[in-house]
Amino acid sequence: MDRGGITKKFHVALVGAAFEIAIVIGGIVIGGYVDRTKKYKRITLIALIASIIFLLPLGFTNHGYGKSPSFLIAGLIGLGFMVGPIQPINAELAVDVTYPGDETAVESIQQIGGNLVSALLVPLAERASRSDYNILPNVSILASDIRGDVVLLMILTLLTFFYYRGFNAPLRRTIADRNDDEVRESGVEMSLQGHNDDHEMGKLLLDNEVQPDAQAGHYNNEQQLRVI
Repeated sequence: MDRGGITKKFHVALVGAAFEIAIVIGGIVIGGYVDRTKKYKRITLIALIASIIFLLPLGFTNHGYGKSPSFLIAGLIGLGFMVGPIQPINAELAVDVTYPGDETAVESIQQIGGNLVSALLVPLAERASRSDYNILPNVSILASDIRGDVVLLMILTLLTFFYYRGFNAPLRRTIADRNDDEVRESGVEMSLQGHNDDHEMGKLLLDNEVQPDAQAGHYNNEQQLRVI
């Protein structure tokens, strides 16, 4: 924040609030799309790549972009929008692939594991933040430094991306839900067909009852005419 010229507590609080709002909006928009399409893997991979892009302006130290408040805020908001939904999306994925396992147990294990890894990474990130790495030092326009903690996060994100690319598990709950929907649709069709068959049978019975009565009436009329 200091590098971007955002030093007042009120402005820092506003930026933090914007970051949190971006996480919520990202969860609603991206999470809602994934809930409809079940594209867990594809969206997660896109979000991981996007997070690397939005991390860059947060790590620049000497370049003009690193000192630009608008660029810094845009990076934070974009990062919140893309990274925020990753955890809930993959919590839902874990529940889907472990169906019919206990949803609470699955999500609890994931939450505990994520918090544990985050706690272990905090001292590493703090130590890495004391280091700067030169980027294109021979190109005056693009020459800059990038902080070590951002480099660490980018490396972890890339490792996660390549590891996650090999993920390929069946969505068991989605398959079960679709099978249930097909069974219900088949039941409705059979019910409608049975109703139509009953209607046709009733119509035939009614026609058979009406036809003899009509013939008898016609015969009686002929007999009366002959008598006359």
